[in-house]
Amino acid sequence: MKVDHFMPPVRLSLRPIWWSLCAAALAGCAVGPDFNRPEPPQVSRYTATALPAQTAASPGKLGNTQRFIAGEVTASWWQELGSAKLNMLIERALQASPTLEAAQATLRQASLNYEARAGSTLYPQVSVGLGAQRQHVNNAAAGQPGGERVFDLYNASVGVSYNLDLSGGNRRALEALAAQADYQRFQLEGARLTLAGNVATTAITQAQLAAQIQASEAVLKFQVEQLDLTRQRLALGAASDSDVLAQQTRVEQTRATIPPLCNRLEQTGHLLATLAGEPPGASDLPQFKLDDFTLPPKLPLRVPSELARQRPDIQAAEALLHAASAQHGVAVSKLYPQITLSAALGSQALTTASLFGSGSLVWGLAGQLAQPLFNGGLRAEARAAEAGFDAAAANYRQTVLQALRNVADVLRALDNGAQTLAAQTAADTAAQASLQLVRQQYALGAASYLQVLVAQQQAQQIRIDVIADQARRLADTVALYQAMGGGRLDDQAALDAPHLKVASD
Repeated sequence: MKVDHFMPPVRLSLRPIWWSLCAAALAGCAVGPDFNRPEPPQVSRYTATALPAQTAASPGKLGNTQRFIAGEVTASWWQELGSAKLNMLIERALQASPTLEAAQATLRQASLNYEARAGSTLYPQVSVGLGAQRQHVNNAAAGQPGGERVFDLYNASVGVSYNLDLSGGNRRALEALAAQADYQRFQLEGARLTLAGNVATTAITQAQLAAQIQASEAVLKFQVEQLDLTRQRLALGAASDSDVLAQQTRVEQTRATIPPLCNRLEQTGHLLATLAGEPPGASDLPQFKLDDFTLPPKLPLRVPSELARQRPDIQAAEALLHAASAQHGVAVSKLYPQITLSAALGSQALTTASLFGSGSLVWGLAGQLAQPLFNGGLRAEARAAEAGFDAAAANYRQTVLQALRNVADVLRALDNGAQTLAAQTAADTAAQASLQLVRQQYALGAASYLQVLVAQQQAQQIRIDVIADQARRLADTVALYQAMGGGRLDDQAALDAPHLKVASD
């Protein structure tokens, strides 16, 4: 059976072209407010009173003066601590941490979500169809001659559809997805900064605990010697039972402080292994001592306005604010008309041989406009999105305030910690001089051995406090690098995917 298709003559008209140009012009607009980056904090310093130009100095490798200087934080800021073992461990952690691996995968997911939405909304959708069917026609039932007929019908078509996006809702949705991808990127930066800081702080804690255990064992040794001497004096009648019991109490109290320190030391080793992506029983991890570290003489200090553009947590909060702004635009766009254009070009024939012949061509054009007339939920949805933007703006301001407070706390800790270490070092110097004097008196017979033991115990106890203060200065230095937002990592450029940068229309 042969079917002839009638093709009407094509008549050109400028009216469709005119409406298409108008639609294209309108498509360049997007409803809802355009996002503007929040203004940085308008303050010139972090603390109510000015900081000194430099911290207090004290003798020793970890007691030098530190000066605050304006400048950027280096990418591998932990190298300023002067420990090759720490550098190796942090690089190892950055490569093997499951936490970073999860953050990187989440970033890739956000990027691909953007690409998926962009591919389905920015460009026309084209589909190809091929079909074949067998039809049965009863002409007699329709009052036509010919009786029953059975024939095959083949068709092939190409369809194109496109949403004009007059109100810009699709572009606002893409803007929100791009902001979400930026948020995940800053979350990854924050995770790396936190990981490096945790490794450095844990290594310093391990060094502190090892030194304190060594000093505590020295104190215990002196106390045991003092206990033995007190027992000897008791046997000679120069001491009482209460003197022995009192000294024995001090011995056991000191002995009881060592196992908790050893427990914490073991736990720091387990934590270091976990941070490096290893099981707690890993045996190839370095063991740290305070002598492995150097106190950086210069500390970078960014002004508050620069801090707001560098700290990952502030940048992440800004990205969420951007996403909330775009989501508000998406909600508002639903109140405006939605226009969809579609076109189809194909062929129909009774045989495959004539499927692509000139007489089998079929085509169609369609346009659809949808305008909500009454839907109270849409306006409520727009107001809810606006409230979400207000909440994101408040969270951003709170994040900035918390960051400023964090920096202020660290700066004061550095200043006061240096003064504390200077005082403790002076006390340690005095205790060592006193011990030396007692030893000289003991050699001349002017002091007892008991007095020597007491002086040694006091000197070692002060030494334990010095160790804690030295470790605290190192930890506060690490905290300042973290509070400043760290530096840009070497592979940061790889995360700045061009397709994630969507300008507000």
